[in-house]
Amino acid sequence: HVQLVESGGGSVKAGESLKLSCVAFGGIYSSYRSYCMAWFRQAPGKEREGVAAIRTSGSSTYYADSVKGRFTVTLDTAGNAVYLEMNRLRPEDTGVYYCAATRDTLCGGTWPNPGQYTYWGQGTQVTVS
Repeated sequence: HVQLVESGGGSVKAGESLKLSCVAFGGIYSSYRSYCMAWFRQAPGKEREGVAAIRTSGSSTYYADSVKGRFTVTLDTAGNAVYLEMNRLRPEDTGVYYCAATRDTLCGGTWPNPGQYTYWGQGTQVTVS
């Protein structure tokens, strides 16, 4: 059973920073040889949108245009945790942030599609005022 657990959310003022963490527990290594881990967010009344993604094979990264230059997605050295460093936060970054994982080959141009992710975390709230 694969479980993704996020942490690090909170309430901050515009211009400040937060770092989110997502740790993968369970059989993700047996599910995929390598995988794509992504961050999504969902604001009230809006659809879930892809924020950033990273491949565990080669560490290629992908970002939504709205966060390029402000957010950075990284892996830990063991590859079982993913981080989202969020700088210069804006009120429009407010939402519940979710960690998700799927097989590595889906981490290309379609990475923002939430429907292709198999595993999801419970979400962590980020509020920017």
